[in-house]
Amino acid sequence: MERQAVESTTMRSVGYDQTEQILELQFQSGAVYLYLDVPPAVYRELLEAESKGRYFNSEIRDAYEFVRADRRERGVTAH
Repeated sequence: MERQAVESTTMRSVGYDQTEQILELQFQSGAVYLYLDVPPAVYRELLEAESKGRYFNSEIRDAYEFVRADRRERGVTAH
């Protein structure tokens, strides 16, 4: 998924997969999270928000299931 850079002190970039309704956020820390089942209107409102961090905190953070996408756990293969 391609993300677009945004002006925000909280996040670096935002992407959205409309078919799967997945919102992908990269925060200033570099962490990338996928928020699941996010309607297109929420994505549009986030992009249009004067304060993306404030919008995220009030409308997204505690409202949608998420997974951290940038952390890859390595399994150990038994020989």
